[in-house]
Amino acid sequence: MKSPKGALALAAFVACRGGSGDAPEPDSVSPSARLQTAQMLREDLERPRHPSDGGGRAWLDDGPAEVAAGGSGRWSLVYEAGPLGVAEGGAVFLQISPFWGWSTPQVVSESALGYTVVHTDAEGVELEPETVDQQLLAVRIAGRALAEGERIALTFGAGPAGARADRYAERESRFWFAVDGDGDGIRGLVEDPPGVTVVAGPPSRLVLTLPSVARPGDRVRLVAAVLDASANAGVEVAGALRVGVVEGTAEIPARLELGEGGRVELELTVDEPGLLRLEAEGPLPGLRAASNPLLVRAEGTPLYWADLHGHSGLSDGTGTPEGFLRYARDVAGLDAVALTDHDHWGMRPLSQHPEMWAEIEDRTREFHEPGRFVTLLGYEWTSWVHGHRHVLYFADEGRVLSSVDPAYESPRQLWSALEGEPALTVAHHSAGGPIATNWDIPPDPELEPVTEVTSVHGSSEAPDSPGPIYGAVPGNYVRDALDRGYRLGFVGSGDSHDGHPGLAHLESGVGGLAAILAEELSREGLRAALRARRVYATNGPRILLEVTLEGRPMGSLLEAGRRGKLRVRVAGTGTLQRVDLVSGGRVVESAAAEALDWSGEWSVGPFDSGAYLYVRAVQADGGAAWSSPFFFE
Repeated sequence: MKSPKGALALAAFVACRGGSGDAPEPDSVSPSARLQTAQMLREDLERPRHPSDGGGRAWLDDGPAEVAAGGSGRWSLVYEAGPLGVAEGGAVFLQISPFWGWSTPQVVSESALGYTVVHTDAEGVELEPETVDQQLLAVRIAGRALAEGERIALTFGAGPAGARADRYAERESRFWFAVDGDGDGIRGLVEDPPGVTVVAGPPSRLVLTLPSVARPGDRVRLVAAVLDASANAGVEVAGALRVGVVEGTAEIPARLELGEGGRVELELTVDEPGLLRLEAEGPLPGLRAASNPLLVRAEGTPLYWADLHGHSGLSDGTGTPEGFLRYARDVAGLDAVALTDHDHWGMRPLSQHPEMWAEIEDRTREFHEPGRFVTLLGYEWTSWVHGHRHVLYFADEGRVLSSVDPAYESPRQLWSALEGEPALTVAHHSAGGPIATNWDIPPDPELEPVTEVTSVHGSSEAPDSPGPIYGAVPGNYVRDALDRGYRLGFVGSGDSHDGHPGLAHLESGVGGLAAILAEELSREGLRAALRARRVYATNGPRILLEVTLEGRPMGSLLEAGRRGKLRVRVAGTGTLQRVDLVSGGRVVESAAAEALDWSGEWSVGPFDSGAYLYVRAVQADGGAAWSSPFFFE
């Protein structure tokens, strides 16, 4: 998977930006800070637009309103100039949805994908089309100005190859138009751009999801979903799944009829203590899946699965907030989720469009169902100076505190503004990726008790981590932050941009999930568990990881100078390779596993004040889980 905050997202913003320049350098910045990008964003806020910038309207005149993911088509689009027209030397821009799969409109090769024909009936107006960036076509106006009501027709995919659609399904995939009305190089977006719906392709894979922990006699939810090759939901498939018990005991029908969109949900009762694993196949050849392990036990804290970081089409992701939340609940079978679109990144900045934030608030409130499915309100504080963090509100309402706003441009300013709010922040892709975290600023102990160690960008844990992040900065891993004395629990989350929260790893090969040991499935229960660091991370698979030290849960603060028994139990989704014990910046013990399940005990300690200890379990297929550390003082 490409970097979602790299060329594609930047191309989306460039469609409407002004100039660039050198930003004043703070005393301490991320080791991979993009100061010019930060300055560019600030200048864009201040740069005046001509009244003609963004004027006019655009619509889809012909072509399919619905296209299969990765399919092709031909679309006829029309732009009509507004009251102030477009000056000679100005331009109209066609920005195809700049995320993931759409062809780039081009005017050079008729036989290639995305060939675009541009035409006007306005006498005396000459059009000069040119591809200026990925998925971005500029049509410069020459000869004379384009007057009010005059039109430009654009046929996208005019050649025999057509134009390829996004590989991810979504409603409202936009054909964006922007206008530089006076020719000064600054453009504004045309309101209400046309769009199409991208639907799932043919069935290709099956996903079978159970909770990870239950008590004897509990009713638990089994979710089965048939997806296409890119993990899109909503495939057209009929028939029944054949279901069987691989390990453990459960009363379950031998056949489950698939419902609309290729999914089915079933409640079943689990009575016998021990591990339960299921498998299913059908209704088409090659569709097979094994469930994650479910541990039935009489005691212990409930475990809930969450994806606390992901994006929709309101920033640089795919689809709508409603589609994002529905996938999390009905396809991925998550217990909790947060949609965290960027504060100031994408086609339209969230921080400048309160109606977009209101939509996120409304959908988050609508889907929230304590005890079954918890939604958290959130956004991503997208600092190109100090690194990215997402802000989570454990309430129905909150504020977008933009990293571009001078009042909130540093982590300390952000935490000061959030003081007293039911909120937490989480740093992510901290070792590298799009931008590394500035660990010179200590995380606020009240507002930032955990950090995201893995996502679609890879793992920021350490250089020896499975699936390490790209662009890593030596000395900037999470383990290095622990060596500085920071007390951070570990979570994973997807940072998905494909509209697939909870299952981002299916397409990208690596993702992230947060396993939360909470007394109840509520916003208050999840917040309490996160603040206590009763959490662990996986890079996508629902690996069950139980770790205690002298009976204390992971994330605990213990007295230094004592020895103790560390007990570990792992139930994998694939064959385990090893279980590592990490302390003092290195792996101090490692046990070979070579089975689906592993249990063991270590005698550890004594530890000096300031020390930490955590467990990492690694599967042969690259799946991994990280316990939150134990800390000593």
